[in-house]
Amino acid sequence: MRHTIRSTRRLVVKVGSALVTNNGKGLDLKAIEGWARQIAQLRQDGREIVMVSSGAIAAGMQRLGWSERPSETQALQAAAAVGQMGLAQAYESAFSRHGLNTAQILLTHDDLADRLRYLNARSTLTTLLELGVVPIINENDTVVTDEIKFGDNDTLGALVANLIDADALIILTDQKGLYTADPRKDPNATLISEGHAEDPSYEAMAGGVGSGISRGGMITKIRAAQRAARSGTHTLIASGREIDPLLRLAAGEELGTLLFASSTPLASRKQWLVDHLQLPGTLTLDAGAVRALQEGASLLPIGVSRVEGEFGRGAIVACCDENGRELARGMISYPASEARRIIRHSSHEIEALLGYAEGPELIHRNNLVLL
Repeated sequence: MRHTIRSTRRLVVKVGSALVTNNGKGLDLKAIEGWARQIAQLRQDGREIVMVSSGAIAAGMQRLGWSERPSETQALQAAAAVGQMGLAQAYESAFSRHGLNTAQILLTHDDLADRLRYLNARSTLTTLLELGVVPIINENDTVVTDEIKFGDNDTLGALVANLIDADALIILTDQKGLYTADPRKDPNATLISEGHAEDPSYEAMAGGVGSGISRGGMITKIRAAQRAARSGTHTLIASGREIDPLLRLAAGEELGTLLFASSTPLASRKQWLVDHLQLPGTLTLDAGAVRALQEGASLLPIGVSRVEGEFGRGAIVACCDENGRELARGMISYPASEARRIIRHSSHEIEALLGYAEGPELIHRNNLVLL
């Protein structure tokens, strides 16, 4: 599969906090210059590159003299605000030496959950790539809250890959790749060179969470690969401390771990539905409704036994079986208060119950995606 990477044209490159800040010591300008030089070469080869860069909070912590990552949201936001200035300056300076313009884009989950803002973000990124600009994306930690945060930039990298239909997602980290076990604890652990992104066994191999500087870990990289695979995007996980890792990975060299997408890519609209990280409501379906959805039908109110949460018309909600397992999600046609009134009723009763009928379905099959 490595040879397929050589033909990729649109790449998302994610670099973690430990690399950007040299394990929290401050912005690693030499490393940033190295990535700029490699991306400039890839641009000359006709590749389109989007960067997702961590490091704002870690850089702000260093500037503020903090040795440990704070837990309070306000302190994290303050550190991000301080650090983002230096981070943007460092990238702009490094890329300008190679004749490339950069653009800073800060996102929250709310930006991608809203359909119009999602399409606007997609259009902006596509235009920047056409202009030869290198977008530098980070989570907008200065305004993020628990309700809208991505949680880690591995997830953000996968969401961006889906947003722009990238061919590959390259995650540079301080580890050589995915091992069969934690190599720091198991001397018999071996590096996995290639595999299917959807392989469920990898999550158990991924181990624990990240360091005090980063908030991810290998587990978030595996889940990012699973998410990116839904749009047909392959994921490469490799050490950013290797010599010229971006050039070597793009050339198809056996470096790090390649988790390739083997499933049929979802259409763009259905990717958007799947990529919602927080859902305001849940519908519990009976066995008949579960079968109907699996056969490609719309979700009718008669097949829903319970509605949980508060949401408006057009919200993205989870569809679960009676054991609580999420099997689909979709855009609902009725707000929660009205959905509760019409469940367990036939579609022809909706107008009598509500005084109007938006349609016979709670969720139309075109607005539904199976998981």
